[in-house]
Amino acid sequence: MAENFKKNPVYLFWGVITISTTIALVILILLWPQPNSSSVSKVTVRSGSTLNAISKQLFEKKIISNEQMFRWAVQIMGKEKEIPIGTFRLVDTQSNYDIIKQLVYGSPELKKVRLLEGWSVKQIAEHLNDVMGFEIDEILDIARDHRFLRKHDIKASTIEGYLFPNTYLFFDGDSPTSVLDNVVSEYKNFWRDAFRDRARELNMTEHEVVTLASIIEGEAIYDNERPIISGVYHNRLNRGMRLQADPTIQYIIEDGPRRLLNRDLKIDSPYNTYKYKGLPPGPINSPGAESLKAALYPAENEYLFFVARGDGYHTFTTNEKEHNIAKKQFQKLRRELRKKKHHK
Repeated sequence: MAENFKKNPVYLFWGVITISTTIALVILILLWPQPNSSSVSKVTVRSGSTLNAISKQLFEKKIISNEQMFRWAVQIMGKEKEIPIGTFRLVDTQSNYDIIKQLVYGSPELKKVRLLEGWSVKQIAEHLNDVMGFEIDEILDIARDHRFLRKHDIKASTIEGYLFPNTYLFFDGDSPTSVLDNVVSEYKNFWRDAFRDRARELNMTEHEVVTLASIIEGEAIYDNERPIISGVYHNRLNRGMRLQADPTIQYIIEDGPRRLLNRDLKIDSPYNTYKYKGLPPGPINSPGAESLKAALYPAENEYLFFVARGDGYHTFTTNEKEHNIAKKQFQKLRRELRKKKHHK
């Protein structure tokens, strides 16, 4: 071919024309003018989005004027698989090149998700709906999905209890599955070898530890009480007593949390620890690190009962007589508070 160029100027001429035309076409595609170059636009690239889907979204938002030109520009730059998920603010979008550069090298917006200790899967689903825009039913479906549970080696029928309370940063555009993957992975990170060994010493499975920790989470407000409450529950379990844990009743009533009534304690459910001995079938909320540690390392005490004191703390007792006295004191305090509230 090179010889042909030397011998025949026509070859050289058309070669130059071809190269020049190709370069001009590439420049035209990359610098294709856009309709709203001076405005600020937001675009969200979701998990699994194709180049066609991205270009369609840009066209519908009037960020680009020609979908095919944009796709060609992405392919020319070799960035088909380099556009990350997330929500991007696009500014000064004068050309395809400007848009692609901002999508590939820009910083996607992050969403802060704070999951609190003691939240149930339903509460977490509602929070993810508020912050991430996920459908509540989709989160609840994943929570019961056997494939998701197997992937994370969760030996339970739901991820209740396995969503670790913490503050997370997610990209706007992350999928519900990827978000829950991260939250469950954070739970897995809690379990050091020492904790697994300790669970075996207690003759408890991981699931039983998480279940007990969730009850402790439902009872305790202050960290220094968690091991004491744990000690009470371990004592009752070891003696074959019913746990009689109010949080397990709150879990099965539909209009909770509220003050429990005598009829609530008679509900026929495996989660009713007033009716059935031992731990319930699974966790009732998402316990935090302190409750998990308390379940594994209960305080050594002789307590079998405790009742709220009215200030966030509890009165602990070793027998039913003392427990009934403590209950009457709390009931008296509650009546006095109601009177004060009524007279205001």
